[in-house]
Amino acid sequence: MTAPTPRFTASTQKRLRRLNLAASLPPVVFAAVVLVYTDARTWWHVAVLAPGAVAALVAFERWTAGDLGRFALPCAVVAATVWPLGVLVTGSPNAYWGICAVGSLALRQVRRRRALVMAGLFSFVAVVGAMRLLVQRDEPGDVVVRYVLVPTVLTVVVTVLTVVGERFYDLIRELEQTREREAELAVVRERVRFASDLHDIQGHTLHVVKLKIALAQRLLDRDTVRVEKELRETYALVSDTIAQTKELAYAQRRLNLTAEIENAKNLFEAAGIRVRVTREAEVDTRVSELLGQVLRETTTNILRHAQAAQVQITLAGTGITIVNDGVAATGLPELRGLAALRQRVVDDGGELSVEQRDGRFRTAAVFAPARADAAPTVARENGR
Repeated sequence: MTAPTPRFTASTQKRLRRLNLAASLPPVVFAAVVLVYTDARTWWHVAVLAPGAVAALVAFERWTAGDLGRFALPCAVVAATVWPLGVLVTGSPNAYWGICAVGSLALRQVRRRRALVMAGLFSFVAVVGAMRLLVQRDEPGDVVVRYVLVPTVLTVVVTVLTVVGERFYDLIRELEQTREREAELAVVRERVRFASDLHDIQGHTLHVVKLKIALAQRLLDRDTVRVEKELRETYALVSDTIAQTKELAYAQRRLNLTAEIENAKNLFEAAGIRVRVTREAEVDTRVSELLGQVLRETTTNILRHAQAAQVQITLAGTGITIVNDGVAATGLPELRGLAALRQRVVDDGGELSVEQRDGRFRTAAVFAPARADAAPTVARENGR
């Protein structure tokens, strides 16, 4: 009974496919050409042996794409036909190579009675090789070695290595899925923190508003002055809550940059991403809040949109730069949060830029040096 190949995330599957094709396909093609060239003595020998080599190459290419299931049986039939023809017709001891490659790869599709299927593959290679004794009776020892022992032993070795490789790729899949779950968990934590802030703002306010309205109803006929006061306070409280909710929705609440850096480090490390923080200078307090908002939004974007392995955060006196890898080459994603922040940064005399190049994404917020001098100026004016 067959079962689908374990599913990887799309990005991991693409990386593994590129790695396999770049590292393994050229040697496989070279081996196929050499084996066919070595065994073929006439043009029709090539016509007999080439389909087995092609079947092996197709199976390998489809395996790297994670789509071997539909091609496993046709490739196995072709390769299994070439081996007997090579033994009985062309006298090619290397014609087993196709069924060896296809059979070992197709075993990934087998989930039940795999040991029995493996034994059947080895037996097929050995029995077909022994059939050479029917057409070549002289030197039976040489026939047994070249057509039985060598093909069977190599098929066993290749199959064992393939099974070991399967466990390796399953481990990669599990690690990748764990990393994806950690990244999603980090995003969920950020959402929970947002929900907690929203609850802190509105929960208390709504409770107080409810009490004040109930009090105003009781005093409506006895103390209209007190009722008017309660209504004014309720109106002011609701207005303040609306303002705080708007600030929260647009990430405008006062942030502590140091706390945001620690939070970003914790989120990245939880997602399995290496993070490095470089402080080139002390950040000016007048711009630290906006820089904290930029860092928070960029952290969320990296966790959601990138397959990052490392992040570099650089702090300067009037700016911050965040660079991450693991960016898909599909153009800039739609980053609405940063787009909303860009105008605030511009209004405060700074510049927010995003750039994607060579698989890296760079987010930078920089303020003019004059803004760093604003705080002492204001302090002197207030002290006059």
